[in-house]
Amino acid sequence: MKADARRGGQHRAIALVALASVVLAGMDALGKHLMHDLPAAQVVWARYTFHTLLVGALFGLRHRREFVRPRHPWLQLLRGLCLLGVTFGMYTAIRRAPLGEVTAILFLAPILVTLLAAWLLREPLRPVHLLALALGFGGVLSILQPGLGGFRPILLLPLGSAVLLALYFILTRQLRARDSEYTTLFHTTIAGSLVLSLAAPVFWHPPTPGQWPLLALMGLLGASGHLMLIQAFHRASAASLSPWLNLQIAVAALYGMVLFGDALTPGFALGAALIVLGGVLSWRNRAGVP
Repeated sequence: MKADARRGGQHRAIALVALASVVLAGMDALGKHLMHDLPAAQVVWARYTFHTLLVGALFGLRHRREFVRPRHPWLQLLRGLCLLGVTFGMYTAIRRAPLGEVTAILFLAPILVTLLAAWLLREPLRPVHLLALALGFGGVLSILQPGLGGFRPILLLPLGSAVLLALYFILTRQLRARDSEYTTLFHTTIAGSLVLSLAAPVFWHPPTPGQWPLLALMGLLGASGHLMLIQAFHRASAASLSPWLNLQIAVAALYGMVLFGDALTPGFALGAALIVLGGVLSWRNRAGVP
């Protein structure tokens, strides 16, 4: 019975990750659209501030002090700052580069999660996981194409963001037994929202009446997607969920093609395949899949 319950919990966690991938890729596509007219910092501000206001309104009155006050505030702060770095790096990149390519490089993170889980969570690490890492970096090189005339320095930003995203996932996993999922969801964006609100006079550009609902929708999509991820990581291990996060690559590429006319180059296709293969290889050998 326990084994069946464990499998059922893992299946629900995978479904949550898949749905979160669709929602978060949609949020990024909306952000790219808004950045045609608004500064990247302002779009990130909206994503964080409306997320914080929405979660605070929905759960703050119900949970009160237990909701607002985390048991480990420094871990929550570090996690929030990691996500802020991820968002800034990614949104700066997608303003000038295809959404699918940026997302593919960012999702080297699931492979890095496996390595960080071995270091921080003491999960076992095998030589095959180093092979997975090599495949992942091979995929990144295929997309970056250094020395082949197609290299764009802007794509180094999501590579740095991938490291921060891997740490963000590990911290999410560590917090699962320390704070409720709602407390973690609230503190996902509160630090970034405060920092960006203080800096708003530097970058602010008055939105049009039609842009305000879209800015608010950024927060709604972000809050929904991250709640799904938090619930998923509360139900299953970081390593077992890692490969399913890669679904966001395909969804982002589809959004990029349909909404922005992004081309699917051979380098991107090969690179994305290698990154996904590395993630799946790492997962199969960590999760015990035959």
